[in-house]
Amino acid sequence: MTVLNETPVVAGTAPVFDASNPFFAPSSLPYSAPPFDKIREEHYMPAFDAGMAEGRAEVDAIIANTDAPTFDNTLVALEKSGALLNRVATAFYAIAGANTNAAIQQMQQDVAPKLSAHGDSINLDEKLFARVKTLYEQRESLDLDAESLRLLEITYDGFVKAGALLSEPSKNTLRALNTEQSTLQAKFINRVLAAMKEGGLHVVTREALDGLSDAEIAEAAEAAKSRELDGFYLSLQNTTQQPALASLTNRETRKALWEASLTRAEQGNDHDTREMISRLAQLRAQRAHLLGYESYAAWKLSDQMARTPEAAVKFLDNLVPAALVGAKAEAAEMQALIGDSFTLEPWDWAFYAEAVRKAKYDINEDEVKQYFELSSVFEDGVLFAATKLYGITFSKRADLPVYHPDVVTYEVFNADGSHLALLYCDFYRRDSKRGGAWMSSLLTQSKLLGDAPIITNVCNYTKPVGDEPSLIDSDEAQTLFHEFGHALHGLFSEATYPSLSGTAVPRDFVEFPSQFNEHWASYPAIFNNYAKHWKTGEVMPADLQAKLKATKNFNGGHALTEVLAAAELDMQWHTLPSDSEAPDASAFEAAALERAGVSVPLVPPRYRSTYFSHIFGGGYAAGYYAYLWAEMLDSDAYHWFEEHGGLTRANGDRLRNMVLSRGNTADPAELYRAWAGRDPVIGPMLQQRGIPDSAVTG
Repeated sequence: MTVLNETPVVAGTAPVFDASNPFFAPSSLPYSAPPFDKIREEHYMPAFDAGMAEGRAEVDAIIANTDAPTFDNTLVALEKSGALLNRVATAFYAIAGANTNAAIQQMQQDVAPKLSAHGDSINLDEKLFARVKTLYEQRESLDLDAESLRLLEITYDGFVKAGALLSEPSKNTLRALNTEQSTLQAKFINRVLAAMKEGGLHVVTREALDGLSDAEIAEAAEAAKSRELDGFYLSLQNTTQQPALASLTNRETRKALWEASLTRAEQGNDHDTREMISRLAQLRAQRAHLLGYESYAAWKLSDQMARTPEAAVKFLDNLVPAALVGAKAEAAEMQALIGDSFTLEPWDWAFYAEAVRKAKYDINEDEVKQYFELSSVFEDGVLFAATKLYGITFSKRADLPVYHPDVVTYEVFNADGSHLALLYCDFYRRDSKRGGAWMSSLLTQSKLLGDAPIITNVCNYTKPVGDEPSLIDSDEAQTLFHEFGHALHGLFSEATYPSLSGTAVPRDFVEFPSQFNEHWASYPAIFNNYAKHWKTGEVMPADLQAKLKATKNFNGGHALTEVLAAAELDMQWHTLPSDSEAPDASAFEAAALERAGVSVPLVPPRYRSTYFSHIFGGGYAAGYYAYLWAEMLDSDAYHWFEEHGGLTRANGDRLRNMVLSRGNTADPAELYRAWAGRDPVIGPMLQQRGIPDSAVTG
């Protein structure tokens, strides 16, 4: 069944096929890889339209079946439907995220309400739901295996959460809300991308960029040239903090870059998202009320591990005091280093944090980066760890078409040499790519459909210039391990049904595999295999490794505070009452941070509301807390590994077989409990962050 909950197609409309459109037939490439060399922009919308029409016709055929509903003629038939729509959607959204342009962005906005209406036409279909409901009510007598029973229960719950039990007038109201919401979300995504692309800092002189590396200055010069500007241009990344702030010695440049980042989407121009996000929050609240929930967060969390917004907020609130104590102490150290010459401001934080780190530990990030060459970190670190843990191997393939020349393709093999998956890696920053890093699927694994997974990992790192390689910092190295943890979740999937495959799990569990995989970035056997000087090939000296390890929790108060602020902000946007007027976005954000006790001018949220794509354009609405919730899981899991021998094939295979391969075929909490032999506890997380138990409330 198509997983897109988003399109209008008149029931019974026959799809119009064009033999020249590569989407209208399954790919003939190995492993059904997308034929990116044949796909043109003009192919997308006809394929979307035909895919929606075909999907609707497939649903109509299920409804028209005069036989009594069975698991096979209803649930399995739904799982097999929507193939064409999935083919075009996965390719399109890969391009839209990583290699977009004005035409693609317009298509995003045009197709969003269509997909919303299409999803509603299925989710709100009374006859289809009646078949599903009949089976759900008979589920105890159907003699289904565990995975099939879970599919039935999740499918039924999905229909109910989508509004299947509403009256027809309420369904019509819901359709209107869904259409407006999907349109606004698509516009928000494109507006934030434009704000990031065009809202950076233009400087004329090289002196203004003192402190940046030659590679970073070369990138800034190229960015200015591409915009037909003289001098240099510092492009923005998606977060509030910008990497260059840690190196720029010119305080005025730091301030200008900081303000450009903070105000990118609230300039009162074409990039302003404030009214847009206020309306989105209001729409979501109204939608939740219509569905019988107190708030959007209550609706969203009803099938997550946390279950309720109250549980998620309590979890966050308990961490706030320790975070603020840490941030306050860090600020005091920096002010002591600055002296009386000026008062520390948020644009100074990253620069003076690095100065304090160098003074305390005799280490700086530029020194560390010489040992973190991107391809070495990935192939000799990330992939090497996967081979050690799980026995899988990787071989580059140059014969498969890709959507951009920067993309590198790997074929992935099991320990016995059998094919496992394809992996597409796209690591370099460009203006056509949205910010951040992510994993997605071009093809979801399914035994039912006979599909092996095709996974993408996308990041935003500086591209090599001339003889200068791509050198990344320790946080960016950890991000590579993080995104590959998501990839492993997709690569290892062994689900029968595509709806339960891979990363199709609760939001507060989906970050567990990715964050768990981060731990191997600093594991000695892995670290020493990739942390080698890009010129000499020498392993990072033991004394520098010790210094790096000593700084593990350095600036931890700031790091935790900015994430908590973002998570608390997300929850407050999504616990608005349904009868609320659309709030003023700036005033709401300020009040929300104050209410949550995380209004710290020196440490604003990791994402301000106006460019918080996770929650207003992605799938993390009322779910940003998941990063910290999953940290409890990943820290506990790593503690289990430490108690059982660390990085071994036996431990890796156990995790793969009992958790990573299972997708959503069982309750994630039960999977974790069966694997670890107990429920997770928060102690290892606090220990990892250097937080004493006494500093946590509740």
